[in-house]
Amino acid sequence: MTKKLEYIWLDGYKPTQSLRSKTRIAKDFSGTLEECPMWSFDGSSTEQAAGNDSDCLLKPVEIFPDPCRKNGYLVMTEVLNADGTPHVSNGRATIDDDDDDFWFGFEQEYFLWDVNTQLPPGFPERGYPGPQGPYYCSVGAKNAYGRPCVDEHLDACLEAGINVEGINAEVASGQWEFQVFGKGAKRAGDETWIARYILERCGEKYGYAIEWHPKPLGATDWNGSGMHANFSNGAMRSTGKEATFTKICEAFGKQIPRHIDVYGADNDQRLTGAHETEALDKFSYGISDRGASIRIPVGTIDDGWKGRLEDRRPASNADPYKVASAIIKTVKEAGF
Repeated sequence: MTKKLEYIWLDGYKPTQSLRSKTRIAKDFSGTLEECPMWSFDGSSTEQAAGNDSDCLLKPVEIFPDPCRKNGYLVMTEVLNADGTPHVSNGRATIDDDDDDFWFGFEQEYFLWDVNTQLPPGFPERGYPGPQGPYYCSVGAKNAYGRPCVDEHLDACLEAGINVEGINAEVASGQWEFQVFGKGAKRAGDETWIARYILERCGEKYGYAIEWHPKPLGATDWNGSGMHANFSNGAMRSTGKEATFTKICEAFGKQIPRHIDVYGADNDQRLTGAHETEALDKFSYGISDRGASIRIPVGTIDDGWKGRLEDRRPASNADPYKVASAIIKTVKEAGF
């Protein structure tokens, strides 16, 4: 049967990459990754090549049913140079260690953004809605804005086989969150990027752009958007020692630039020490502390110091591949 394969990739725009996609028609396609051929594109139109040497390659790495079109598949790809080497924009290629021992849960926050008003839904054309407080996990037309789009996104992700673990309204009007879990850094990154792609597609139907900027409302008294990274490996899930978590947190404190450098552009506008954040150039960790760089969930302690940590610093526009890669490197340097 003829199928529509939507090849999805990340462009070369700086400081924040955007999603791109194009459709390939495949005949007699049964739905396996192995059937997806390498494909080229014009890198000069995506900030990934010069016009006189413009060919870049798309290497398929994961495939999902397309919930937005009949007879379709979403093909996540990574960008290669014409000679087959990873392109400099290829964040997936920065992951050196990708066994299933490392588990990641990304809490992806974002703002719906009305393309007509250039504001989040629920914001008046002048001024601001009521202060944050009633919007978090809200119910009712006075506080919950954009739910039809958000619910459609959840259903679409589940239909595509994305391991979405939940959604909720966030603390600002028009701000929402979804959570993706994956075993292995590449798998978690693939599913998070595909979930972002599906959200963009759902937003098109409702007249919403998706605002990934960590502080789109500027210097106002509103929380920014993050992509909190929950992580664990076998040692964290099994040793049952407080010292394991202390040592890992202290290792993170010694590598602030490594993490902040890949935790998203304009993150300095969000990591100010206010609005449930630690300052950009500081590091702290604490039990149940949402103002710390790393939060130790109370569930980890209740389970006998077995479980996960939550790095609260990644911004909503961060590349989950690069975030996971940095986390793995630091945990391993701590000896675990």
